[in-house]
Amino acid sequence: MAEIALNSIKKTFGPTRVLNGIDLTVADGEFLTLVGPSGCGKSTLLRIIAGLELQTSGDVIINGRVVNRVRPSERDLAMVFQNYALYPHLSVEENMLTPLRLRDLSRVERFPIVGPFVPGRRAKMAALRSQVRDTAKILEIEPLLGRKPGQLSGGQRQRAALGRAMVRKPVAFLMDEPLSNLDAALRVHMRSELAELHRALATTFIYVTHDQAEALTMSDRMAVMMGGNILQLAPPDEIYTNPNDLRVAKFVGSPKINTLPGRADGRGVVSVFGMPLTRPVDARNADVTVAIRPEHLAVATGPAEETFAARVVHKENLGSDIYLHATVGDGAARIIVRVDPNHAASVSIGNAIAVRRERGEAMVFAADNRRLPFHKTASLAA
Repeated sequence: MAEIALNSIKKTFGPTRVLNGIDLTVADGEFLTLVGPSGCGKSTLLRIIAGLELQTSGDVIINGRVVNRVRPSERDLAMVFQNYALYPHLSVEENMLTPLRLRDLSRVERFPIVGPFVPGRRAKMAALRSQVRDTAKILEIEPLLGRKPGQLSGGQRQRAALGRAMVRKPVAFLMDEPLSNLDAALRVHMRSELAELHRALATTFIYVTHDQAEALTMSDRMAVMMGGNILQLAPPDEIYTNPNDLRVAKFVGSPKINTLPGRADGRGVVSVFGMPLTRPVDARNADVTVAIRPEHLAVATGPAEETFAARVVHKENLGSDIYLHATVGDGAARIIVRVDPNHAASVSIGNAIAVRRERGEAMVFAADNRRLPFHKTASLAA
């Protein structure tokens, strides 16, 4: 196992800056996810950790050792790629044996004609095959050891790729969107399997994805990246409930968070569509953005205070929940409201509805995307 630290990692490709000075420490045994939209620099950062890409400046430190000039094969890291990178002409067992052969056999022992006759090689190979069978047992792919990658399903190929990485017992696993080629149902299943595998191995995982659902469900901590910067680094619950940047709030969560135009007056009291928030913020006479999660809005079924009018334009049925998409005001702003199926049955597209919010759940952001704190001295929730 290993602690991995990144100090001021910068990367440029010609005139294009991809990483803008990343500082990050991944604790020994932690599952950390780098999440963000395509092009934000997360895969480049992972390749720099692996040694497949050289940073322009900064240091990569593994277990207290600076490894900037250390070859990838000598960093003792295992990488699982998006396309699995299995050798198509080899069986699953031979794919898993390959990294062990390269590491544990001498050049002469690996030679196909002379190697089998080198004294001691047979015992070494028996030990290596035993390691492969033990790893296959953990991943439940023992029946697949004799098959070639072309004879496997997507999920089986993903397990085989994991097995090839696991069999070396590396100090850390680096995973670059390993589930992106799977269908939706299998991705959900493999998320839980990867999380269980991490707990069983107690090894450091660094996982790259653009899918915020993967990051929320598997990570100990997640780093939200955009434009070559880490905007927020925190546990998933903290990222979801307390985003420090509007871009983080918009990216994390499905459906997306509702964002509505607001205005802070001279006392810092924010109003959105004529509905004031109770606590003032640290802004005066400024345009702001009020953000509210769909689950923190509801359709008022009777007379209620602090509601605003909306008109339903779409119903999204997800089985256990139904999301109403509605326009607000002059139609320029749209919101999503989560309702239970029984309540949604009485609402049709085109209906006017009154929307109320839960107190204490609104978030306010400045024009520069920065989260604006509410005054702590206020006695009521916003």
